[in-house]
Amino acid sequence: MDWTVLDSWIVVTGMLSAMSCALLGNYLVLRRMSMMGDAISHAVLPGLAIAFLISGSRDSLTMMVGAVLIGVMTAFLVEAIQKLSGLDRGASMGVIFTTLFALGLILIRQAADHVDLDPGCVLYGAIELTPLDVYEWGGLEIPRAAVTNAAMLLVNLAFVLAFYKELKITSFDPALATTIGINASGMHYVLMTLVAATTIAAFESVGSILVIAMLIVPGAAAHLLTDRLARMLALSLVIAGLSAVFGHIGAITVPGWFGLRDTSTAGMMAVAAGAIFVCVFFFAPHHGVTGRAFNRILLSMRITRDDILAFLYRFQELAPEGSPPVSASDVENAVKAGSAARLVMWDLVRRKYVDRSAEGLSLTEEGRGLARSLVRSHRLWETYLCNKMGFCAEDVHYSAHRLEHVTDKALQDQLVEEAGYPFQDPHRKTIP
Repeated sequence: MDWTVLDSWIVVTGMLSAMSCALLGNYLVLRRMSMMGDAISHAVLPGLAIAFLISGSRDSLTMMVGAVLIGVMTAFLVEAIQKLSGLDRGASMGVIFTTLFALGLILIRQAADHVDLDPGCVLYGAIELTPLDVYEWGGLEIPRAAVTNAAMLLVNLAFVLAFYKELKITSFDPALATTIGINASGMHYVLMTLVAATTIAAFESVGSILVIAMLIVPGAAAHLLTDRLARMLALSLVIAGLSAVFGHIGAITVPGWFGLRDTSTAGMMAVAAGAIFVCVFFFAPHHGVTGRAFNRILLSMRITRDDILAFLYRFQELAPEGSPPVSASDVENAVKAGSAARLVMWDLVRRKYVDRSAEGLSLTEEGRGLARSLVRSHRLWETYLCNKMGFCAEDVHYSAHRLEHVTDKALQDQLVEEAGYPFQDPHRKTIP
């Protein structure tokens, strides 16, 4: 792989483009408006075409003004159709963006006959050519697209930092924001305006088709990695930057594996972003597929452990003095956890919560303390549900069994107070 200064500028431009999109895309993800970015990126095409037809040039300011106006109009039209017709947001966006996108394609074809405009560049981007159109600054040649995207990133960053609290509240609870005096509608339309402007800034890099990947995928992946907004914003920027780096490397190396020369860098950046999302989807610690499965296994093992400890406590509570320990097979049959019970019993012995002998299993002093707390929680819940909630049916045991696993000392004390300091549960068993 021969790496040149042109490759470096392509990666820098891609990173700036992806990061400027990802920063605002987080709020589209949180507001469940991911397709609004897609709608705006497609619907601004008429604005571009009209600007070309009127001005006869590709002046950046003219392009930006025309596209932003159409982008904001798209947001207004979606909201208006949703409110006036009763259609959901998805249907409203579908009506608006498909109509404007088709109109834009027709106008772009017309504009292409009068100005130097490549419809393919508008749709798919031409990031490989961005290093050829440069600004000179201090003797250094900087691609114009890099400057445009850097400026857009700074504007978006300033907006997010200045209105962090307002964006956070309006994204999670617009009604609360309105109640405390924050103009939720105003924030929405400012956000949509910046999304439209960011989309236009990214057109030359990734085009209108692929900009949606840069808007949504980094934020969606970051959302799977954390539940904290600040961390989500930071992670989305990292993911966006990595997507640009890996995308360009993939564009100039992967085709060679198949005997080809190269492929679209913008397309590979979107593919890289998708690949990162897939990895996060499967392997994120808390929200990933494997993470959730692993956490469910750990929870199941912990519940089985609690059930075994509570069973041994009740057995020793009821068994006459000098009775032999309970056998491992009886424990397995009681907790109904299958082979997992054997693994948990081995772990309890290893942790010295349970003694294992040829005769069977018995609680150690430390294990008895844990078991006593579990049984206490169970019987307090039964008492509270029966005496205070009037829930004295036979299945009160199953409700208490679910709750005992998530009851700590503070909640136990509160249950004791609420239940009137009981000594026995509804089944007349002593509360330890």
